[in-house]
Amino acid sequence: MNKQKLFIWLLAAAVPLVALLPLPDFWIAQLNYIGLYALVCLGLVLLTGVGGLTSFGQAAFVGVGAYTTAYLTLNTGMSPWLTLLVGLGITAISALVVGAITLRMSGHYLPLATIAWGLSLYYLMGNLDALGKYDGLLGLKSLSIGSLDIGQGRLFFILTWAILIAGAVALLNLLDSRPGRAIRSLKGGSQMAEAMGISTFRYKVTIFLIAALFASIAGWLLAHFQRTVNPSAFGLKMGIEYLFMAVIGGVGYVWGAIVGAALIKLLDDYLQVALPALIGTSGSYEVIVFGIAMVLVLKYMPDGIWSLVARKLPRPPRKMDWQAAAPLSARSKPGMGELVLKVDKIRKQFGGLTAVNDISFDIHAGQIVGLIGPNGAGKSTTFNLITGVLAKTSGHVTYRGHDISALPSREISRQGMARTFQHVKMIPDMTVLENVALGAYTRGETGVLSSMLGTNKSVSVWGTAFASWQYSRKVSLSWQSLLPGVLMALLGAFAGAWTVTQISPDFLRRLLPLILLGVLAYT
Repeated sequence: MNKQKLFIWLLAAAVPLVALLPLPDFWIAQLNYIGLYALVCLGLVLLTGVGGLTSFGQAAFVGVGAYTTAYLTLNTGMSPWLTLLVGLGITAISALVVGAITLRMSGHYLPLATIAWGLSLYYLMGNLDALGKYDGLLGLKSLSIGSLDIGQGRLFFILTWAILIAGAVALLNLLDSRPGRAIRSLKGGSQMAEAMGISTFRYKVTIFLIAALFASIAGWLLAHFQRTVNPSAFGLKMGIEYLFMAVIGGVGYVWGAIVGAALIKLLDDYLQVALPALIGTSGSYEVIVFGIAMVLVLKYMPDGIWSLVARKLPRPPRKMDWQAAAPLSARSKPGMGELVLKVDKIRKQFGGLTAVNDISFDIHAGQIVGLIGPNGAGKSTTFNLITGVLAKTSGHVTYRGHDISALPSREISRQGMARTFQHVKMIPDMTVLENVALGAYTRGETGVLSSMLGTNKSVSVWGTAFASWQYSRKVSLSWQSLLPGVLMALLGAFAGAWTVTQISPDFLRRLLPLILLGVLAYT
Protein backbone atom coordinates (compact mmCIF):
# COMPACT_ATOMS: atom_id res chain seq x y z
CA MET A 1 0.00 0.00 0.00
CA ASN A 2 1.52 3.35 -1.02
CA LYS A 3 1.62 6.31 1.34
CA GLN A 4 -1.20 8.18 -0.37
CA LYS A 5 -3.61 5.28 0.09
CA LEU A 6 -2.42 4.91 3.68
CA PHE A 7 -3.11 8.61 4.29
CA ILE A 8 -6.64 8.24 2.89
CA TRP A 9 -7.38 5.25 5.11
CA LEU A 10 -6.01 7.04 8.17
CA LEU A 11 -8.11 10.11 7.39
CA ALA A 12 -11.21 7.99 6.93
CA ALA A 13 -10.55 6.18 10.20
CA ALA A 14 -9.96 9.46 12.02
CA VAL A 15 -13.44 10.81 11.24
CA PRO A 16 -15.42 8.53 13.59
CA LEU A 17 -12.63 8.77 16.17
CA VAL A 18 -12.85 12.57 16.21
CA ALA A 19 -16.62 12.28 16.60
CA LEU A 20 -16.06 10.17 19.72
CA LEU A 21 -13.68 12.66 21.32
CA PRO A 22 -15.13 14.85 24.09
CA LEU A 23 -14.83 18.00 21.98
CA PRO A 24 -17.13 20.96 22.68
CA ASP A 25 -20.03 21.32 20.28
CA PHE A 26 -18.46 24.55 19.03
CA TRP A 27 -15.46 22.70 17.59
CA ILE A 28 -17.64 20.02 16.06
CA ALA A 29 -19.61 22.79 14.34
CA GLN A 30 -16.36 24.36 13.14
CA LEU A 31 -15.26 21.04 11.65
CA ASN A 32 -18.64 20.75 9.95
CA TYR A 33 -18.19 24.13 8.27
CA ILE A 34 -14.64 23.26 7.27
CA GLY A 35 -15.89 20.07 5.63
CA LEU A 36 -18.62 21.95 3.75
CA TYR A 37 -16.25 24.64 2.51
CA ALA A 38 -13.61 22.06 1.56
CA LEU A 39 -16.18 20.23 -0.57
CA VAL A 40 -16.70 23.39 -2.64
CA CYS A 41 -12.93 23.90 -2.84
CA LEU A 42 -12.49 20.37 -4.19
CA GLY A 43 -14.44 21.43 -7.24
CA LEU A 44 -12.23 24.51 -7.59
CA VAL A 45 -9.12 22.34 -7.44
CA LEU A 46 -10.38 20.43 -10.47
CA LEU A 47 -11.74 23.48 -12.28
CA THR A 48 -9.10 26.11 -11.55
CA GLY A 49 -6.03 24.31 -10.29
CA VAL A 50 -6.05 21.45 -12.78
CA GLY A 51 -8.17 22.76 -15.64
CA GLY A 52 -6.97 26.36 -15.52
CA LEU A 53 -10.50 27.85 -15.53
CA THR A 54 -11.05 30.59 -12.94
CA SER A 55 -14.56 30.80 -11.51
CA PHE A 56 -15.97 33.25 -8.97
CA GLY A 57 -19.44 31.74 -9.26
CA GLN A 58 -19.20 28.56 -7.19
CA ALA A 59 -21.20 30.09 -4.34
CA ALA A 60 -24.11 30.43 -6.75
CA PHE A 61 -24.13 26.66 -7.29
CA VAL A 62 -24.04 26.20 -3.51
CA GLY A 63 -27.15 28.36 -3.47
CA VAL A 64 -28.87 26.25 -6.13
CA GLY A 65 -28.49 23.13 -4.00
CA ALA A 66 -29.50 24.92 -0.80
CA TYR A 67 -32.56 26.73 -2.15
CA THR A 68 -33.81 23.68 -4.05
CA THR A 69 -33.94 21.54 -0.94
CA ALA A 70 -35.28 24.41 1.20
CA TYR A 71 -38.15 25.22 -1.16
CA LEU A 72 -39.16 21.62 -1.83
CA THR A 73 -39.03 20.42 1.77
CA LEU A 74 -41.00 23.42 3.05
CA ASN A 75 -43.61 23.62 0.29
CA THR A 76 -44.09 20.02 -0.83
CA GLY A 77 -42.93 18.02 2.17
CA MET A 78 -40.50 16.11 -0.04
CA SER A 79 -37.81 14.04 1.66
CA PRO A 80 -34.45 15.85 1.87
CA TRP A 81 -32.79 12.81 0.29
CA LEU A 82 -35.00 13.22 -2.77
CA THR A 83 -34.41 16.97 -2.89
CA LEU A 84 -30.70 16.22 -3.13
CA LEU A 85 -31.31 14.45 -6.43
CA VAL A 86 -33.56 17.24 -7.68
CA GLY A 87 -30.98 19.84 -6.69
CA LEU A 88 -28.23 17.96 -8.49
CA GLY A 89 -30.42 17.79 -11.58
CA ILE A 90 -31.15 21.53 -11.55
CA THR A 91 -27.49 22.26 -10.88
CA ALA A 92 -26.41 20.05 -13.78
CA ILE A 93 -28.78 21.79 -16.18
CA SER A 94 -27.73 25.27 -15.07
CA ALA A 95 -24.02 24.34 -15.17
CA LEU A 96 -24.34 22.95 -18.69
CA VAL A 97 -26.15 26.07 -19.88
CA VAL A 98 -23.73 28.48 -18.20
CA GLY A 99 -20.75 26.39 -19.31
CA ALA A 100 -21.92 26.21 -22.91
CA ILE A 101 -22.16 30.01 -22.97
CA THR A 102 -19.02 30.97 -21.04
CA LEU A 103 -16.40 28.25 -21.52
CA ARG A 104 -15.54 29.26 -25.06
CA MET A 105 -14.35 32.56 -23.61
CA SER A 106 -10.71 33.10 -22.78
CA GLY A 107 -8.57 35.49 -20.80
CA HIS A 108 -10.42 37.74 -18.36
CA TYR A 109 -13.80 37.20 -20.01
CA LEU A 110 -14.45 33.83 -18.31
CA PRO A 111 -13.92 35.10 -14.72
CA LEU A 112 -16.08 38.12 -15.51
CA ALA A 113 -18.81 35.86 -16.88
CA THR A 114 -18.80 33.75 -13.69
CA ILE A 115 -19.03 36.94 -11.63
CA ALA A 116 -22.08 37.94 -13.66
CA TRP A 117 -23.60 34.49 -13.09
CA GLY A 118 -23.06 34.73 -9.34
CA LEU A 119 -24.49 38.23 -9.09
CA SER A 120 -27.52 37.34 -11.22
CA LEU A 121 -28.43 34.37 -9.05
CA TYR A 122 -27.84 36.33 -5.86
CA TYR A 123 -30.29 39.06 -6.86
CA LEU A 124 -32.75 36.51 -8.21
CA MET A 125 -32.81 34.73 -4.85
CA GLY A 126 -33.18 38.02 -3.02
CA ASN A 127 -36.13 39.28 -5.07
CA LEU A 128 -38.38 36.23 -5.43
CA ASP A 129 -41.29 36.10 -2.98
CA ALA A 130 -41.37 32.31 -3.23
CA LEU A 131 -37.81 32.18 -1.88
CA GLY A 132 -38.43 34.62 0.96
CA LYS A 133 -36.53 37.46 -0.69
CA TYR A 134 -33.51 38.60 1.38
CA ASP A 135 -34.93 37.09 4.58
CA GLY A 136 -34.69 33.65 3.03
CA LEU A 137 -36.47 30.47 4.09
CA LEU A 138 -36.68 29.28 7.69
CA GLY A 139 -37.53 26.08 9.52
CA LEU A 140 -36.00 23.41 7.28
CA LYS A 141 -36.14 19.77 8.27
CA SER A 142 -33.11 18.21 9.85
CA LEU A 143 -31.54 15.28 8.00
CA SER A 144 -32.56 11.90 9.36
CA ILE A 145 -32.38 8.21 8.59
CA GLY A 146 -35.61 6.75 9.91
CA SER A 147 -35.92 8.03 13.45
CA LEU A 148 -32.19 8.79 13.73
CA ASP A 149 -31.45 12.52 13.49
CA ILE A 150 -28.12 13.04 11.70
CA GLY A 151 -28.58 16.71 10.84
CA GLN A 152 -26.60 18.16 13.72
CA GLY A 153 -23.50 17.58 15.80
CA ARG A 154 -21.29 14.53 15.54
CA LEU A 155 -23.44 12.46 13.19
CA PHE A 156 -23.60 15.34 10.74
CA PHE A 157 -19.82 15.64 11.06
CA ILE A 158 -19.41 11.99 10.07
CA LEU A 159 -21.78 12.42 7.11
CA THR A 160 -20.08 15.59 5.86
CA TRP A 161 -16.55 14.28 6.11
CA ALA A 162 -17.47 10.92 4.63
CA ILE A 163 -18.82 12.75 1.57
CA LEU A 164 -15.72 14.98 1.51
CA ILE A 165 -13.28 12.06 1.63
CA ALA A 166 -15.28 10.18 -1.01
CA GLY A 167 -15.12 13.27 -3.23
CA ALA A 168 -11.37 13.60 -2.71
CA VAL A 169 -10.79 9.95 -3.58
CA ALA A 170 -12.98 10.31 -6.68
CA LEU A 171 -10.89 13.29 -7.84
CA LEU A 172 -7.63 11.43 -7.23
CA ASN A 173 -8.94 8.50 -9.26
CA LEU A 174 -10.04 10.83 -12.04
CA LEU A 175 -6.73 12.67 -12.28
CA ASP A 176 -4.85 9.37 -12.49
CA SER A 177 -6.76 8.13 -15.55
CA ARG A 178 -7.20 8.59 -19.30
CA PRO A 179 -9.75 11.44 -19.00
CA GLY A 180 -7.74 12.86 -16.10
CA ARG A 181 -4.67 13.24 -18.29
CA ALA A 182 -6.83 14.96 -20.88
CA ILE A 183 -8.13 17.37 -18.21
CA ARG A 184 -4.61 18.08 -16.99
CA SER A 185 -3.56 18.93 -20.54
CA LEU A 186 -6.06 21.83 -20.67
CA LYS A 187 -3.67 24.22 -18.91
CA GLY A 188 -1.12 23.62 -21.67
CA GLY A 189 -3.42 25.21 -24.22
CA SER A 190 -5.86 23.63 -26.62
CA GLN A 191 -3.60 23.19 -29.64
CA MET A 192 -1.59 20.23 -28.39
CA ALA A 193 -4.57 18.55 -26.70
CA GLU A 194 -6.74 18.88 -29.80
CA ALA A 195 -3.92 17.37 -31.89
CA MET A 196 -4.08 14.31 -29.61
CA GLY A 197 -7.78 13.90 -30.41
CA ILE A 198 -9.00 15.50 -27.16
CA SER A 199 -12.13 17.66 -27.26
CA THR A 200 -10.98 20.47 -24.98
CA PHE A 201 -14.37 22.18 -24.87
CA ARG A 202 -16.13 18.97 -23.82
CA TYR A 203 -13.69 18.47 -20.96
CA LYS A 204 -14.01 22.10 -19.89
CA VAL A 205 -17.77 21.63 -19.64
CA THR A 206 -17.22 18.34 -17.79
CA ILE A 207 -15.02 19.79 -15.06
CA PHE A 208 -17.30 22.83 -14.79
CA LEU A 209 -20.19 20.42 -14.23
CA ILE A 210 -18.32 18.33 -11.64
CA ALA A 211 -17.29 21.44 -9.69
CA ALA A 212 -20.89 22.68 -9.75
CA LEU A 213 -22.21 19.34 -8.47
CA PHE A 214 -19.72 19.34 -5.58
CA ALA A 215 -20.89 22.84 -4.68
CA SER A 216 -24.55 21.80 -4.91
CA ILE A 217 -24.00 18.90 -2.49
CA ALA A 218 -22.31 21.32 -0.09
CA GLY A 219 -25.31 23.64 -0.39
CA TRP A 220 -27.73 20.81 0.37
CA LEU A 221 -25.77 19.89 3.48
CA LEU A 222 -25.42 23.52 4.55
CA ALA A 223 -29.16 24.18 4.26
CA HIS A 224 -30.10 21.27 6.50
CA PHE A 225 -27.28 21.99 8.93
CA GLN A 226 -28.29 25.62 9.46
CA ARG A 227 -32.00 24.85 8.84
CA THR A 228 -32.32 28.20 7.11
CA VAL A 229 -31.13 29.74 3.85
CA ASN A 230 -30.74 33.33 2.68
CA PRO A 231 -28.89 34.93 -0.25
CA SER A 232 -26.00 36.33 1.81
CA ALA A 233 -24.31 32.92 1.97
CA PHE A 234 -24.33 32.55 -1.81
CA GLY A 235 -23.22 35.94 -3.09
CA LEU A 236 -20.07 37.11 -4.81
CA LYS A 237 -18.27 37.59 -1.48
CA MET A 238 -18.53 33.88 -0.71
CA GLY A 239 -17.55 33.01 -4.28
CA ILE A 240 -14.33 34.96 -3.79
CA GLU A 241 -13.76 33.36 -0.38
CA TYR A 242 -14.06 29.84 -1.80
CA LEU A 243 -11.48 30.65 -4.46
CA PHE A 244 -9.32 32.26 -1.78
CA MET A 245 -9.46 29.08 0.32
CA ALA A 246 -8.45 26.95 -2.65
CA VAL A 247 -5.52 29.20 -3.56
CA ILE A 248 -4.23 29.45 0.02
CA GLY A 249 -4.38 25.69 0.51
CA GLY A 250 -2.97 24.83 -2.90
CA VAL A 251 -5.33 25.11 -5.83
CA GLY A 252 -3.51 22.37 -7.72
CA TYR A 253 -3.69 19.83 -4.88
CA VAL A 254 -6.69 17.80 -3.75
CA TRP A 255 -5.70 17.87 -0.08
CA GLY A 256 -4.98 21.58 -0.34
CA ALA A 257 -8.75 22.13 -0.42
CA ILE A 258 -9.05 20.89 3.17
CA VAL A 259 -6.00 22.83 4.37
CA GLY A 260 -7.23 26.07 2.80
CA ALA A 261 -10.78 25.71 4.10
CA ALA A 262 -9.58 24.93 7.62
CA LEU A 263 -7.06 27.76 7.75
CA ILE A 264 -9.39 30.45 6.39
CA LYS A 265 -12.40 29.40 8.47
CA LEU A 266 -10.49 29.27 11.76
CA LEU A 267 -8.46 32.40 11.05
CA ASP A 268 -11.56 34.33 9.95
CA ASP A 269 -13.42 33.53 13.17
CA TYR A 270 -10.40 34.44 15.28
CA LEU A 271 -9.70 37.74 13.50
CA GLN A 272 -13.34 38.85 13.69
CA VAL A 273 -13.00 38.83 17.48
CA ALA A 274 -9.33 39.71 17.96
CA LEU A 275 -8.92 42.64 15.56
CA PRO A 276 -11.80 44.83 16.85
CA ALA A 277 -10.60 44.19 20.40
CA LEU A 278 -7.04 45.12 19.42
CA ILE A 279 -7.96 48.23 17.40
CA GLY A 280 -10.76 49.37 19.69
CA THR A 281 -13.46 49.80 17.05
CA SER A 282 -15.64 47.35 15.18
CA GLY A 283 -15.25 46.66 11.47
CA SER A 284 -14.41 44.02 8.90
CA TYR A 285 -10.66 44.30 9.45
CA GLU A 286 -10.16 40.63 8.64
CA VAL A 287 -10.78 41.45 4.98
CA ILE A 288 -7.69 43.68 4.98
CA VAL A 289 -5.60 40.93 6.59
CA PHE A 290 -6.80 38.36 4.07
CA GLY A 291 -6.03 40.72 1.20
CA ILE A 292 -2.46 41.19 2.41
CA ALA A 293 -2.15 37.44 3.02
CA MET A 294 -3.31 36.69 -0.53
CA VAL A 295 -0.67 39.00 -2.01
CA LEU A 296 2.06 37.38 0.09
CA VAL A 297 0.92 33.85 -0.76
CA LEU A 298 0.77 34.59 -4.49
CA LYS A 299 4.28 36.04 -4.34
CA TYR A 300 6.07 33.60 -2.06
CA MET A 301 3.90 30.45 -2.20
CA PRO A 302 2.08 30.57 -5.55
CA ASP A 303 1.30 26.86 -5.32
CA GLY A 304 -0.25 27.16 -1.86
CA ILE A 305 0.54 25.74 1.55
CA TRP A 306 0.05 22.10 0.59
CA SER A 307 2.80 22.40 -2.03
CA LEU A 308 5.30 22.83 0.81
CA VAL A 309 4.01 19.65 2.41
CA ALA A 310 3.99 17.77 -0.90
CA ARG A 311 7.66 18.58 -1.53
CA LYS A 312 8.60 17.00 1.80
CA LEU A 313 6.63 13.82 1.17
CA PRO A 314 8.58 11.13 -0.71
CA ARG A 315 6.91 9.92 -3.87
CA PRO A 316 6.39 6.18 -3.50
CA PRO A 317 7.63 3.90 -6.27
CA ARG A 318 4.76 2.44 -8.26
CA LYS A 319 5.15 -0.93 -9.85
CA MET A 320 2.90 -1.42 -12.82
CA ASP A 321 1.54 -4.76 -13.93
CA TRP A 322 2.08 -4.26 -17.64
CA GLN A 323 0.89 -7.78 -18.43
CA ALA A 324 -2.50 -7.08 -16.86
CA ALA A 325 -2.98 -3.84 -18.78
CA ALA A 326 -5.55 -4.05 -21.56
CA PRO A 327 -3.97 -3.92 -25.03
CA LEU A 328 -4.59 -0.90 -27.22
CA SER A 329 -7.11 -1.29 -30.00
CA ALA A 330 -5.72 -2.41 -33.34
CA ARG A 331 -5.02 0.17 -36.03
CA SER A 332 -6.00 -0.44 -39.63
CA LYS A 333 -3.08 0.00 -42.01
CA PRO A 334 -3.07 0.78 -45.72
CA GLY A 335 -1.43 -1.48 -48.24
CA MET A 336 1.98 -0.52 -49.58
CA GLY A 337 1.61 2.16 -52.24
CA GLU A 338 -1.98 3.03 -51.31
CA LEU A 339 -2.85 6.75 -51.56
CA VAL A 340 -2.87 8.07 -48.00
CA LEU A 341 -2.94 11.85 -48.36
CA LYS A 342 -3.97 14.08 -51.25
CA VAL A 343 -3.46 17.83 -50.94
CA ASP A 344 -5.22 19.79 -53.67
CA LYS A 345 -4.41 23.48 -54.16
CA ILE A 346 -4.58 24.55 -50.52
CA ARG A 347 -4.24 28.27 -49.93
CA LYS A 348 -3.99 30.44 -46.83
CA GLN A 349 -4.30 34.19 -46.85
CA PHE A 350 -3.87 36.52 -43.89
CA GLY A 351 -5.54 39.67 -45.14
CA GLY A 352 -3.55 40.71 -48.19
CA LEU A 353 -0.66 38.32 -47.44
CA THR A 354 -0.68 34.90 -49.12
CA ALA A 355 1.26 32.54 -46.84
CA VAL A 356 0.49 29.31 -48.76
CA ASN A 357 -0.27 29.55 -52.46
CA ASP A 358 -2.12 26.60 -54.08
CA ILE A 359 0.13 23.76 -52.85
CA SER A 360 -0.68 20.26 -54.16
CA PHE A 361 0.98 16.87 -53.58
CA ASP A 362 0.18 13.20 -52.87
CA ILE A 363 1.62 10.81 -50.30
CA HIS A 364 1.38 7.02 -50.64
CA ALA A 365 1.90 4.41 -47.95
CA GLY A 366 5.60 3.68 -47.54
CA GLN A 367 6.76 7.09 -48.74
CA ILE A 368 8.81 9.59 -46.78
CA VAL A 369 8.13 13.03 -48.22
CA GLY A 370 10.06 16.11 -47.13
CA LEU A 371 8.77 19.66 -47.29
CA ILE A 372 11.82 21.87 -47.83
CA GLY A 373 12.12 25.63 -47.84
CA PRO A 374 13.76 28.61 -46.15
CA ASN A 375 12.43 30.31 -43.04
CA GLY A 376 9.16 32.06 -43.76
CA ALA A 377 8.36 29.92 -46.80
CA GLY A 378 5.11 28.66 -45.25
CA LYS A 379 6.11 25.14 -44.19
CA SER A 380 4.59 25.37 -40.70
CA THR A 381 1.47 27.01 -42.11
CA THR A 382 1.12 24.17 -44.62
CA PHE A 383 1.32 21.59 -41.82
CA ASN A 384 -1.26 23.48 -39.82
CA LEU A 385 -3.61 23.63 -42.80
CA ILE A 386 -3.29 19.90 -43.46
CA THR A 387 -3.80 18.91 -39.81
CA GLY A 388 -6.71 21.27 -39.15
CA VAL A 389 -4.97 23.69 -36.80
CA LEU A 390 -5.64 26.53 -39.24
CA ALA A 391 -8.67 26.99 -41.48
CA LYS A 392 -7.92 26.98 -45.21
CA THR A 393 -8.82 29.92 -47.43
CA SER A 394 -9.37 27.46 -50.28
CA GLY A 395 -8.38 23.98 -51.42
CA HIS A 396 -9.07 20.44 -50.25
CA VAL A 397 -7.28 17.77 -48.23
CA THR A 398 -8.26 14.12 -48.64
CA TYR A 399 -7.08 11.47 -46.20
CA ARG A 400 -7.57 7.81 -47.20
CA GLY A 401 -10.47 8.76 -49.44
CA HIS A 402 -12.22 11.04 -46.92
CA ASP A 403 -12.40 14.80 -47.29
CA ILE A 404 -10.98 16.27 -44.07
CA SER A 405 -10.76 19.87 -45.29
CA ALA A 406 -13.35 21.20 -42.83
CA LEU A 407 -12.55 18.95 -39.86
CA PRO A 408 -10.94 20.29 -36.66
CA SER A 409 -7.57 18.89 -35.64
CA ARG A 410 -9.04 16.49 -33.05
CA GLU A 411 -11.22 14.82 -35.67
CA ILE A 412 -8.30 14.58 -38.09
CA SER A 413 -6.26 12.95 -35.33
CA ARG A 414 -9.04 10.41 -34.75
CA GLN A 415 -9.07 9.67 -38.48
CA GLY A 416 -5.45 8.54 -38.14
CA MET A 417 -3.16 11.49 -38.90
CA ALA A 418 -0.56 12.07 -36.19
CA ARG A 419 1.61 15.17 -35.96
CA THR A 420 4.41 16.73 -33.95
CA PHE A 421 5.07 20.39 -33.25
CA GLN A 422 8.18 22.35 -34.12
CA HIS A 423 8.33 23.57 -30.53
CA VAL A 424 7.49 20.55 -28.39
CA LYS A 425 4.34 21.13 -26.35
CA MET A 426 4.32 19.08 -23.17
CA ILE A 427 2.56 19.40 -19.82
CA PRO A 428 5.20 20.25 -17.21
CA ASP A 429 3.08 19.01 -14.27
CA MET A 430 2.79 15.53 -15.80
CA THR A 431 5.42 12.79 -15.83
CA VAL A 432 7.14 11.58 -18.98
CA LEU A 433 4.92 8.50 -19.15
CA GLU A 434 1.76 10.53 -18.57
CA ASN A 435 2.74 12.89 -21.38
CA VAL A 436 3.41 9.96 -23.69
CA ALA A 437 0.09 8.35 -22.70
CA LEU A 438 -1.75 11.36 -24.10
CA GLY A 439 -0.88 9.98 -27.52
CA ALA A 440 -2.99 6.89 -26.78
CA TYR A 441 -6.05 8.93 -25.79
CA THR A 442 -8.08 8.10 -28.89
CA ARG A 443 -7.28 4.40 -28.50
CA GLY A 444 -8.89 4.13 -25.07
CA GLU A 445 -12.50 4.16 -23.93
CA THR A 446 -12.41 4.89 -20.19
CA GLY A 447 -14.94 7.57 -19.24
CA VAL A 448 -15.04 10.19 -16.51
CA LEU A 449 -17.56 8.42 -14.26
CA SER A 450 -15.81 5.04 -14.33
CA SER A 451 -12.51 6.80 -13.61
CA MET A 452 -13.93 8.61 -10.58
CA LEU A 453 -15.39 5.37 -9.25
CA GLY A 454 -12.03 3.66 -9.75
CA THR A 455 -13.40 0.89 -11.95
CA ASN A 456 -10.84 1.53 -14.69
CA LYS A 457 -7.37 0.02 -14.83
CA SER A 458 -5.02 2.98 -14.73
CA VAL A 459 -1.45 2.81 -15.97
CA SER A 460 0.69 5.57 -14.53
CA VAL A 461 4.07 5.88 -12.85
CA TRP A 462 5.92 8.52 -10.97
CA GLY A 463 8.54 10.14 -13.17
CA THR A 464 10.98 12.99 -13.33
CA ALA A 465 10.92 16.23 -15.26
CA PHE A 466 12.17 16.18 -18.82
CA ALA A 467 14.56 19.03 -19.40
CA SER A 468 16.78 17.71 -22.16
CA TRP A 469 16.22 17.94 -25.89
CA GLN A 470 16.47 14.15 -26.23
CA TYR A 471 13.63 13.52 -23.77
CA SER A 472 11.32 16.13 -25.23
CA ARG A 473 11.80 14.91 -28.79
CA LYS A 474 11.35 11.28 -27.76
CA VAL A 475 8.12 12.15 -25.99
CA SER A 476 6.94 14.05 -29.06
CA LEU A 477 7.72 11.14 -31.38
CA SER A 478 6.23 8.65 -28.93
CA TRP A 479 2.94 10.53 -29.05
CA GLN A 480 2.74 9.78 -32.73
CA SER A 481 3.53 6.10 -32.28
CA LEU A 482 0.56 5.73 -29.91
CA LEU A 483 -1.98 7.68 -31.96
CA PRO A 484 -4.11 5.59 -34.31
CA GLY A 485 -1.91 7.06 -37.01
CA VAL A 486 -1.29 5.93 -40.55
CA LEU A 487 0.33 9.23 -41.56
CA MET A 488 2.90 10.90 -39.32
CA ALA A 489 3.30 14.63 -39.93
CA LEU A 490 6.64 15.46 -38.33
CA LEU A 491 6.90 19.23 -38.04
CA GLY A 492 10.52 20.01 -37.13
CA ALA A 493 10.78 16.66 -35.36
CA PHE A 494 14.55 16.98 -35.10
CA ALA A 495 14.71 20.76 -34.77
CA GLY A 496 17.54 21.81 -32.50
CA ALA A 497 19.71 18.79 -33.26
CA TRP A 498 22.96 19.09 -35.16
CA THR A 499 22.49 15.56 -36.41
CA VAL A 500 19.84 12.88 -36.16
CA THR A 501 22.42 10.77 -34.27
CA GLN A 502 21.53 12.71 -31.13
CA ILE A 503 18.57 10.32 -30.94
CA SER A 504 19.64 6.81 -30.03
CA PRO A 505 19.77 4.28 -32.89
CA ASP A 506 17.62 1.89 -30.85
CA PHE A 507 14.82 4.48 -30.59
CA LEU A 508 14.97 5.16 -34.34
CA ARG A 509 14.97 1.43 -35.05
CA ARG A 510 11.72 1.01 -33.11
CA LEU A 511 10.23 4.06 -34.82
CA LEU A 512 11.11 2.92 -38.37
CA PRO A 513 8.17 0.47 -38.85
CA LEU A 514 5.80 3.33 -37.98
CA ILE A 515 7.55 5.77 -40.30
CA LEU A 516 7.12 3.41 -43.22
CA LEU A 517 3.36 3.88 -43.01
CA GLY A 518 3.84 7.31 -44.58
CA VAL A 519 5.60 10.44 -43.42
CA LEU A 520 5.35 14.10 -44.28
CA ALA A 521 8.23 15.91 -42.64
CA TYR A 522 10.50 18.88 -42.64
CA THR A 523 13.43 19.92 -40.47
